[in-house]
Amino acid sequence: MRGDEEILLGREDGLATLTINRPKALNALTLDNYRRFAPALCAWAQDPSVHAVIVRGAGERAFCAGGDVRAVYEAGRGISGDPDLPAVFFREEYELIRRIHRFPKPYITIIDGITMGGGAGISVNGAYCIATERTLFAMPETAIGLFPDVGATRFLNRCPGHIGRYLGLTGVRLGAADALYCGFATHFMPHDRVTKLIAALGGVVWQRGGEGDRIDAVLGCFAKDAGAAPLAALQPAIDRCFASGSVEQILDALTAEAAGGAHAGWAAETRAGLLTKSPTSLKITLRQLMIGRDYELEAALTLEYRLTQHVMAADDFYEGVRAMLINKDQKPRWRPATLAEVGDGMVDAYFAPIGDRELRFT
Repeated sequence: MRGDEEILLGREDGLATLTINRPKALNALTLDNYRRFAPALCAWAQDPSVHAVIVRGAGERAFCAGGDVRAVYEAGRGISGDPDLPAVFFREEYELIRRIHRFPKPYITIIDGITMGGGAGISVNGAYCIATERTLFAMPETAIGLFPDVGATRFLNRCPGHIGRYLGLTGVRLGAADALYCGFATHFMPHDRVTKLIAALGGVVWQRGGEGDRIDAVLGCFAKDAGAAPLAALQPAIDRCFASGSVEQILDALTAEAAGGAHAGWAAETRAGLLTKSPTSLKITLRQLMIGRDYELEAALTLEYRLTQHVMAADDFYEGVRAMLINKDQKPRWRPATLAEVGDGMVDAYFAPIGDRELRFT
């Protein structure tokens, strides 16, 4: 293990460790990173001396801010890189997420800092996810002309009420208490306890079988109360406003909510925020979450992969990345520019099968 490597692999007796070591990039994951991550998981799954795996991010700011969409942008626009990257990147990312979800041993992530997009994919889909007071969790894809992916079809739909729709459409940021309330995190502990937790897990005397019970016992000793979840107080308003089957109706409900009541300010701010997102992304996302309400992970990832390939052939993703990450003018010029211009037939086209390019799990 070298300190300049972007994926650091280590061992603490029966505990295998993986650290994403790209702190200057907020630990965003590249295709090469996925190609280092996936084989390590395969080896640890087959190694009887490995009883559990823990994954964390380097630096003080982020667990993982997502996948490296800038590289996908540059490849898709023909600026640099492999022109096949928009297909290959999402395929290998989703295959890794499925491997994490089905990993046969305790898989633990510490989302200590920014956790977005692909960072959610490699954490929420695992067995244990530990939040801290520094956790900032979001699925902000509609702001860059994409949609919440990496298994979000499944995990957003498992939130209480219609909170998943709210999070997926708005990209709102959550702290630890809300991450627990939504089921994204399994435990909370203060940041200054994380190093001691890893040492404690490394010091466990493992025996064959019962690894989950030992993990539960150790986490139980370190976990603390995260406090009240702000989303719990908002849920009645969220459920009223986000129950509708169209984005236009959601906006109308937010307008009515903003006209009076305890959450008028929240409703007005939420409505204004939605109007800055890609209209196409909003309609795709709502349809995605409605279709995939009962999907398990494999079905969710298959649907999401199909959507990515249609999105990569359109314009809004590239415009969103340009405006938010490349030029940073924060003024994307969406095409179409309004919800009224995004008809049902246009949305249908994003869900059309893609033949032999479909993602299939063996």
